[in-house]
Amino acid sequence: MPTTSPDQPLHDAALLPRFLALDSFLTQHQALWRPRPFVHYPAQPWAADHPQLASWLKAQSLEHAEATHNQPHLVPAPAPFPQLALEAHALSQVGELPHSSASALPARFSAEVPGRKWQQIDAFARSLSFTHAPQHWLDWCAGKGHLGRRLSQGGGLLTCLEYNPQLVMSGRQLSHKLRIAAAHIEQDVLAENSSMQLHAEQTPVALHACGELHTRLLQLASQNGCRQLAVAPCCYNRISTAIYQPLSASAQASTLQLSIDDLGLPLSETVTAGARVRRQRDQSMARRLAFDLLQRQLRGIDEYLPTPSLPPSWLDKPFAEYCHDLATLKHLPPPAAQDWQLLEQDGWQRLAEVRNLELLRGLFRRPLELWLLLDRALFLQEHGYNVRLGRFCSYQLSPRNLLLIAEKS
Repeated sequence: MPTTSPDQPLHDAALLPRFLALDSFLTQHQALWRPRPFVHYPAQPWAADHPQLASWLKAQSLEHAEATHNQPHLVPAPAPFPQLALEAHALSQVGELPHSSASALPARFSAEVPGRKWQQIDAFARSLSFTHAPQHWLDWCAGKGHLGRRLSQGGGLLTCLEYNPQLVMSGRQLSHKLRIAAAHIEQDVLAENSSMQLHAEQTPVALHACGELHTRLLQLASQNGCRQLAVAPCCYNRISTAIYQPLSASAQASTLQLSIDDLGLPLSETVTAGARVRRQRDQSMARRLAFDLLQRQLRGIDEYLPTPSLPPSWLDKPFAEYCHDLATLKHLPPPAAQDWQLLEQDGWQRLAEVRNLELLRGLFRRPLELWLLLDRALFLQEHGYNVRLGRFCSYQLSPRNLLLIAEKS
């Protein structure tokens, strides 16, 4: 269980005990969070052990799932749900990093940045504190360099690395317009020569760099002797291997083996989506679930068949046409005459069941994310860094609101 106050960030001696507690929790209950309800039909693999819980969840409405999606620990479901919820909630507690009271920048700095993104950038910048003031900021996967420009206002040189040449050019133009001396460099950070861009005197930062983009930074920064760095990870499932490759010795010693599907679990929130996006998402999923019932008939095989991502325009098709076209796309026999309205209703019913069954998996979203972050924190600790891990912004502003700050003594 947690060894520090829930109001405090994790650091130093607290990192390993929390990791081991999370590792035990996730390993012990993996039969509950690994199976994806969208794939398993008609019963979940764990339902035989917990029939009352499975029945209760499947009986709830789609509105219930929507209302409780971001707070699954508050759902009054049968055992073992409440006990798991309490333990998951306790293990997931991480305090907020202290914020500086730096004065706001002139409006021209945020003029070309979406409001929510600028708020994340500003919160990230205000959460940074190092023993020695950074002399040279390195904005990793910089995009147009908004984060780097925000940080360099406090002093220090600025280098921005970005893969997309159009973003590099836009970044140069913005820095020139704002009269900021910044080097915007076109660089694939996963390429072998990216190591040449990191130097010991630089302070690398990355806000929501996906998967291997941020793990590559941690590895290179520690190899090249960077004395301090700050990373807010994102999209842990963006990896090039089928199974997650742990960074730290502690995670490597774990029996937990995480697939790409497993790594997607922490990303399954819908905190910031608007009403129109949510309606499209629900309709798309309901149609996919209805088609899943149909494809089992067409193939004569009672198992899930993955389907590709489809353009939003497919949702404008009549449902019968949607199914015919998707069957053609998957090289299945053309469907016979159906009660298409009933089949589509069955898809919506399945969506309600799936969404509520996912509430059980939802209990493990934050524990798994924290396990992954602590793997990174322990890796840095093993390489001589003092590490702090805490929240840099609200959950509503971004579910990926955890920040690693590392500094060598």
